[in-house]
Amino acid sequence: MTTLLALAGDTFRPARQQNDLVRHPAHKQRTAVTAAPVNEAPQGTFLSRNEFLLRRLHSLSGIIPVGAYMVVHLLTNSTILDSALTFQKNVYTIHSLGQILPLVEWVFIFIPLLFHAIFGVVIIRGGLPNSSTYKYTNNVRYTLQRATGMIAFVFIMWHVFHMHGWFHSEWWANGVAAPLGGYMFRPYNAASTAAEALSPLIVQILYAIGILSCVFHLANGVWTFGITWGIWITPQAQHRATIGATVFGVLLSIVGLSALGGFALKSKEDILKMREEENRMYEMKTASGDVTKDDHKRWHDPAAHAKSLEPSAAEPPKPAEDANK
Repeated sequence: MTTLLALAGDTFRPARQQNDLVRHPAHKQRTAVTAAPVNEAPQGTFLSRNEFLLRRLHSLSGIIPVGAYMVVHLLTNSTILDSALTFQKNVYTIHSLGQILPLVEWVFIFIPLLFHAIFGVVIIRGGLPNSSTYKYTNNVRYTLQRATGMIAFVFIMWHVFHMHGWFHSEWWANGVAAPLGGYMFRPYNAASTAAEALSPLIVQILYAIGILSCVFHLANGVWTFGITWGIWITPQAQHRATIGATVFGVLLSIVGLSALGGFALKSKEDILKMREEENRMYEMKTASGDVTKDDHKRWHDPAAHAKSLEPSAAEPPKPAEDANK
């Protein structure tokens, strides 16, 4: 019995810890030959070595904070359906963060978004082995998830440039972004400038494609999130998750397209009226101290603004006065 246990112990011992055992043919004795220790170097690239962690961070960042922010963003924009002033109040609330707003945007929105997008591109381009495959791998949803991810990334980059010009520096916004069709949104004239930016038909079509791509990518991403994190593994649980993700995607699509229509379908007269209301609200809030005056966040007539930047013409020299006077 002792001999059998000893043999069993050698059999199930990890390969790196086993000794090379040699049986003597005559005496049936076992001689242990100790293998020299080997220092094994890590195999593969950084991405392949950390695939488990990176994939889970990628999955998590797509839901929180990127996905959560997108839901809040679309819901906030949909308040234009109530009125321009309701939307403006929400924008004032966001900008009440003051100087820490750019920090909040970068830490909780832009950096997670860039990580999620760039690592997603690495996965799509095959930079990381796609070893975590599921039953849905070869179907249409798998293909659409990656296609909409690429479309969403391009759309978001353009959307941020179109509305905000990417950077808040005055020289960049007015000198680079504005001449290229960007930096069209002004926080203190929020509804009117957004409506103006979304007035061209081609812009409306591109925004509709972008919004639907973002919504599908998020809704289907919720389903894959549950797979990645082991939340729904049985067929029944996955079926219920599919229904929930579909309903969520449809409702969020309605919210997003409704918000787009609330801005895009405004006439020029509506835009002028909204701008007057926004200006009155601005004067009231600055007078009460609720909002700090900041002309950079307000709309200015492009022609008047360009004229104000032109160097004033030199005044003609005055005629010399008569020395006798």
